[in-house]
Amino acid sequence: MTAGSDSVLELLPMVFAAPNDALAGARRVLDTDPPPLHASVAHQVIGIWQRDFGDLRIALDHLRRARDLAARAESAEREADVLGTLGVALVHAGRTRQGLAAFERGVLRGTGHTRARVLYRRAYVWWVLGHHREALEDVRRAIPVLRQAKDVIWTARALTLRATVHLALGSVERADADFTAAERLWDTTGQEHDKADAVESRGLAAFRSGDIPAALRLLDEAQERYAKLGTPSFMLNIRRCEVLMAAGLAREALAEADAAIGVLDGIGGQSTRKAELLLVAARAARLAGDPHTAIARAALAVRLFAAQRRTWWETHARLVLIEARVAAGRRSGRLVADAAAVADRLAAFGAPAAPEASLLAGRIALSLGWRTDAERHLAVAARSRHTGPPHARMTGWAAQALRARAAGSSRGVLEACRRGLDVLDDHRMTLGASELRARATEQGAELAALAQRASLACGGPRRLLMWSERWRATVLSAPPTRPPADPALVRSLTAFREIAARAEAARMEGRPVPALEREQRRLEREVRSRTLHMRGDSPGDGDRFDVGRLLARLGETRLVELAVLDGRVQVLLCGQGRVRRFEAGLLTEAEAEAEHVQAGLRRLAHPGAEGRLPVVEAAGRRLEELLLGPAAAYLGPGPVVVVPPARLHRVPWALLPSLRKRVLSVSPSASSWLRARETEPPPGGRHVLVRGPGLATGGAEVPEVADRYGRPTVLEHDEARVPRVLEELDGAALAHIAAHGTFRADSPLFSALRMADGPLIVHDFERLDRSPYRIILSSCDTARLASVGADELLGLVTALLPLGTAGVVASSAPVNDAAVVPLMLALHKGLATGLSLAEALRDARAAVPCDAVHQATGWAFTAFGAA
Repeated sequence: MTAGSDSVLELLPMVFAAPNDALAGARRVLDTDPPPLHASVAHQVIGIWQRDFGDLRIALDHLRRARDLAARAESAEREADVLGTLGVALVHAGRTRQGLAAFERGVLRGTGHTRARVLYRRAYVWWVLGHHREALEDVRRAIPVLRQAKDVIWTARALTLRATVHLALGSVERADADFTAAERLWDTTGQEHDKADAVESRGLAAFRSGDIPAALRLLDEAQERYAKLGTPSFMLNIRRCEVLMAAGLAREALAEADAAIGVLDGIGGQSTRKAELLLVAARAARLAGDPHTAIARAALAVRLFAAQRRTWWETHARLVLIEARVAAGRRSGRLVADAAAVADRLAAFGAPAAPEASLLAGRIALSLGWRTDAERHLAVAARSRHTGPPHARMTGWAAQALRARAAGSSRGVLEACRRGLDVLDDHRMTLGASELRARATEQGAELAALAQRASLACGGPRRLLMWSERWRATVLSAPPTRPPADPALVRSLTAFREIAARAEAARMEGRPVPALEREQRRLEREVRSRTLHMRGDSPGDGDRFDVGRLLARLGETRLVELAVLDGRVQVLLCGQGRVRRFEAGLLTEAEAEAEHVQAGLRRLAHPGAEGRLPVVEAAGRRLEELLLGPAAAYLGPGPVVVVPPARLHRVPWALLPSLRKRVLSVSPSASSWLRARETEPPPGGRHVLVRGPGLATGGAEVPEVADRYGRPTVLEHDEARVPRVLEELDGAALAHIAAHGTFRADSPLFSALRMADGPLIVHDFERLDRSPYRIILSSCDTARLASVGADELLGLVTALLPLGTAGVVASSAPVNDAAVVPLMLALHKGLATGLSLAEALRDARAAVPCDAVHQATGWAFTAFGAA
């Protein structure tokens, strides 16, 4: 780096084009004993680098030296420029008053082009402080001057900033116009850091407009760009956390925010960013059901924002603090007043969160019995129900539903809930990934519960059934978006499979595998990230649930749908042209008993545990009392379909005495059962049998089953590789897979069946054009599912049902491999005579030996669907 004036000044734009190169160049300049003007530039460059990517204390030291050197050089323009940079650093350090004073001096010292740059920086600081109107005024003054000077870089920065301020004020269309104009300018420059910032900003715009997949894709792209530059971006962490929370991934958002706080503290970074990270961590903790962590994070954020004189941000932190205190069980008149004051301040700021605060005030007032106060606050919140992004409209309809309930209008409650869930339905179908669709339903849980209570009060069992179905297993209403042509996803899946297979082989040999496990987790994140980027291409489900259609299709079958109201199980017995309601036990007691049963079945999978059989059978009787109650006496002699809530998915229903000898199937929803019942089998009737490695019996049933079906496709040994297995499964009439199953509670869509080349995971099944019409999974834990969202399930079985599978047989517990063989042979014997899966499984249970191991094996398997 030469000491020429032009070459030294070129270091300043380099900070956001090649940050590390600029830092090295500035240090070389200082090594040459430069004149004050050049030294001022070099110290300013180092100060900017430390301010944005390093230690803020070091940044302030360099920027003050840059200011003093500019004064020694008697360059008013140079001094003004440095004062603008110093002002930003002081505000980020929490020294707001000193920072604003530096800007005042900078605006006075600078002229023309330089003053416009100082005004842009002050506009940025006003945005940081939450003074949006002041930010717009400064950037409005700066942009024409920057354009006149043909300063492309600073004009693009100013447009990006103005767009970001518009977003904070809820003006998405204006923001989009400015982002588009800025992006055209960035394309003409080499400012790589600024380009990454532009991509990040477009991700924020996509998020504000409700397009979560696009937001995740753009933010991940920005993260890749920052990584190539070797520069951290805490603002990106904050924005990713916001999108993750909107997607229902609150625990992931909390982990990311806490990790970013740790990095920021480690480098002595900006206190302004720390306060913002604490706020987002508080929101994530509250949404994740951890109110005490939320209170701690939010209280610290409030203190930091107050010290930084950032009223806009402090007010948002106070909102989260009140929400967390309410979630922790606190209710008081003081909290009503605090929430109302926060709502007024947010409304004065023009903040989109204002309706949330009014809804919160109304909720607390209702819980205290303050009807007049509640109506006032809820009426304000309800104004947002017709305009704005989905979350704002949902907030408005929730407020309207609470108003109607307080007024005693069940019809008004149901109408508001219907409208609110319609908004969420439309939003949910923009999401391509089944995981995001499932988690998004949590936002409608309150509306669904309000509607169920109101329907029971005014409409009886039929209406309760309708509302129970309205928000149950909605992720199964349409197939997830499949990306079969995405080569990057295919590469990631192949690499994941190879690493997972190597890790499993190493574990079996007793070798440590930390490096392989780290790489496997990295590839899992990569696969998951790409699937979350997919935008939904399915229209909303216009085929609403029809009780009359269900009753007509049932015939002699009885469908038992279990709804949960205020913690108690309500049994809706459908059949003989009517719906009857019975009240059963408490959900928490049923869940606890189901866990005891699962433990018993695990013990019975091993010989020598026969003494546990009476204990398990007694637990089955208690489960029947808790889950069916008096309805058990009215089931009639025919087949039974059980539709449990997601939290009861692990119940082995065949263990219940009144269901033990019946033709029994389970479905995530009545709507799902209807779709399965009306699904036609594929032409051709292909049968596919797959035998994976490592089974204790070697999948001994497969050769005998193959003899029963003539000439089926049999994949075993090296032929049982994932690409070939998927190819054969696509569109098959019947598939039988004998392979070790693993369930991933932490990441259910990575639950897997072990093939010769590694795991066959749920994401693989989602790439099928049509999954097999019937599929039998003969190994352990293949029916285990994760309960997410409002009432959704994720796992192997639920991945198959929306893709054309009408019936599944799978196990919800560990089973004895040897005892599985006769059960599967008996099952296929029944299927060969034309029985359904449920009929064949009933007969197979009766045909196996009566010892405890075989009985437990039969109970562990369940028929899902209607084929």
